[in-house]
Amino acid sequence: MRNMIVESAAKAFRTNGIHAVSVPFIMKGAGLTHGGFYSHFDNKEQLVAEACRHAISDTIALLQQAADQEKQSSKINTVIDYYLSSYHRDNTEMGCIIPALSGEISRSSEEVRQVFTHELERMIAFISDLAEIDTSKGSSLIGSMVGSLVLARSVNNTVLSDNILSAGKQYAKELVVI
Repeated sequence: MRNMIVESAAKAFRTNGIHAVSVPFIMKGAGLTHGGFYSHFDNKEQLVAEACRHAISDTIALLQQAADQEKQSSKINTVIDYYLSSYHRDNTEMGCIIPALSGEISRSSEEVRQVFTHELERMIAFISDLAEIDTSKGSSLIGSMVGSLVLARSVNNTVLSDNILSAGKQYAKELVVI
């Protein structure tokens, strides 16, 4: 049951953010009543931390799967193409939680910020290893990718959004070869 709650929370937070999502909404998404929440978690902050861990693990697994399917060209380019795709932009409920929550995390508890920091470091290490670059460049690469995705999701003009994704892909790929 706990995993169902964490999965429901990760999906809800990816789509709506932390503060816009209530415990009853999360529990309903897990097919449970909100009365049982506190038998699994001390508070919502604990759930946010676990949902961040879960969501980053999901994202890394998804990106690894995309990279593993690539036989011909660069695995990092395949990951960049997937991350900055219209599919990823449009399917927030299963997308990367980093662009969805970064703005709110800075105002969260120290526990949540610590978990988010650790998970972001895991994501940077994954991207750096895949691209065969140091973590400084990896940080820049993930920052560029996250920023491009945030902007592409923020505008109400599909052409502009697609252009942001395209420019983000081009720049991210240039970062890898520099």
